[in-house]
Amino acid sequence: MRFTAGKLLHGLLLILGVTFLSFLLMVWFGPDQTYSLIGKNASAEEIASVRHQLGYDQPFFARYFEYLRELVTLDLGASNASGEAVRSLLARTLPVSLALMIPGFVLGNLLGIALGLAAAQHRGRWPDRLITGFSVSGMSLSFLVIIIALQALLCTPYGLDLFPVRGWRVDSFASYLQYATVPSLSLILVTLGYNTRFYRAVFIEEYGRDHIRTARAFGASTTEILWKHVLRNSLVPVITRFMFSIPLVVISGSLLIESYFGIPGIGLATFEAITSGDQPVLKAVVGLTAVAFVLLQAVTDTLYRLVDPRVT
Repeated sequence: MRFTAGKLLHGLLLILGVTFLSFLLMVWFGPDQTYSLIGKNASAEEIASVRHQLGYDQPFFARYFEYLRELVTLDLGASNASGEAVRSLLARTLPVSLALMIPGFVLGNLLGIALGLAAAQHRGRWPDRLITGFSVSGMSLSFLVIIIALQALLCTPYGLDLFPVRGWRVDSFASYLQYATVPSLSLILVTLGYNTRFYRAVFIEEYGRDHIRTARAFGASTTEILWKHVLRNSLVPVITRFMFSIPLVVISGSLLIESYFGIPGIGLATFEAITSGDQPVLKAVVGLTAVAFVLLQAVTDTLYRLVDPRVT
């Protein structure tokens, strides 16, 4: 019970800290939207009316607690730019981002695990050096460079011209593959180097432990050592990296991919909110990302205990 209460308190403090800082920077010290909504030649009464509607005439903590109430009740207001309810906007765009990002995210991690295991098995030999060189090269490339290169190769007449350059007109699995392939490949290539370096370090550390040498001395095969001993005993850091990367990939990764490919997901909505100063959308995205991070932390703790009963 003490463990659960402590984790709950930690999660609540994290949410309060993130929401407080985001509110302070984005709203309290953020741009005044009065004149962008009403124009510069408005009367004093019109200005006062708009400021009242935006809550600018309220004290700091009244506005902050209203922000917390919106997050708890999911009554997130309406976008200042489009007038659409923020909850409706999120319900419309989040599934698109998940469908776009999850395949590349999962495949990038699985390939990173496979390459990390291969590098650990051949540590110091040419396969390890080749994999390490590949991962370092991948880490040195810009996300934008990878996107442009894949787009030129796969989406234009100068290359193979197999996929659409931009857009998201998905009405079947075939059309989904058509529009999601190039963004997914971009995500895989940009994250594979980082994933491989991380998993290689984890597996090499595990490969050098005493129980691996004991298993090898008792005649365990290479496959058994890799999958039963090395990977299984490395699941805690693997789960940590996988779970805590989800919010960052869905929001940060989709922001660049969706804005470049013109895909109407949460990333593009966030990008447009940043450029237009649409505070209701920005507050909702930041606040709900903090909540998702805390929920994933609780799920991660449960997974820890499932894969390693020694974790308390």
